[in-house]
Amino acid sequence: MTRIEFTPIGTVHSPFHDPRDMPIQPVGARGVRGTVELNPGCTQGLKDIEGFSRIILLYHFHRSEGYSLEVVPFLDTRPHGVFSTRAPRRPNAIGLSILRLVAVDGATLIVEDVDILDGTPVLDIKPYVPEFDAYPDERSGWMEEITKDPRNVRSDDRFC
Repeated sequence: MTRIEFTPIGTVHSPFHDPRDMPIQPVGARGVRGTVELNPGCTQGLKDIEGFSRIILLYHFHRSEGYSLEVVPFLDTRPHGVFSTRAPRRPNAIGLSILRLVAVDGATLIVEDVDILDGTPVLDIKPYVPEFDAYPDERSGWMEEITKDPRNVRSDDRFC
């Protein structure tokens, strides 16, 4: 198996210090403000990012240990394959959030809708482009059957 290594380009700072009782998706963290502090050598990569209202943040679930290929996600009581969920305990502990970009201050991005644990290492930042990234009429698999509102669901200790 090929080994792949990543070097974090920065760190997320958020009001969430414990993985329990956090929003499970950005939709449940509307208005929650945080920052993405880039390493000094990466600042030049932010050129022109202020023109985007949202960014896609890829990050490492640094507090997640081990994984299961079948999990019971926060929004359901039935097990599903991990690749059909956004559960943090994955073979490669990579997370993705689409955040509102409020401002750029040097090497710091001020963001909203933060559903990410404080101190999380950032792997990459990409601009959110609705023409490329939004597919509102697509199927959502097992999630089409759920009755829980993800805006009101908080994490628990199942993935700690």
